[in-house]
Amino acid sequence: MNAIQVLVGSFRFVGRLEDKLAPLTSKAFASLLPYKQKIIHARWSGEACWIPLGSKNFTIPIENHTSYPAPGQFILYPGGFSETEILLAYGGVRFASKVGQLAGNHFLTLSEGLDMLPEVGRKVLWEGAQDVVFSRL
Repeated sequence: MNAIQVLVGSFRFVGRLEDKLAPLTSKAFASLLPYKQKIIHARWSGEACWIPLGSKNFTIPIENHTSYPAPGQFILYPGGFSETEILLAYGGVRFASKVGQLAGNHFLTLSEGLDMLPEVGRKVLWEGAQDVVFSRL
């Protein structure tokens, strides 16, 4: 039961938790479900949107980490050099903050709705923060 629905504004996506590649990150995120937050456009990383989580500490190790998530991949940066955050790639990304390049745990991959990702990115960039809701299917 690792299927996840992701709603970004009026856009609906379906994905799966990467519970084999990132079991601790997937478990930590699943414990938050259903999860509602705001998603904003990335400042440093390229074609990406992110959910700032401030000082929230997930106490999870690095697993299945990347600096270059592919479109439709969510990564969780558990904190350290920069604030805790979740990032969604919708195009070309090099995950970074004002302190430089970072790596986050790839824990969720979208499998339905990928063709809408560029439109979501444009909407968040030009219209501002959007509601995002994660829930189990």
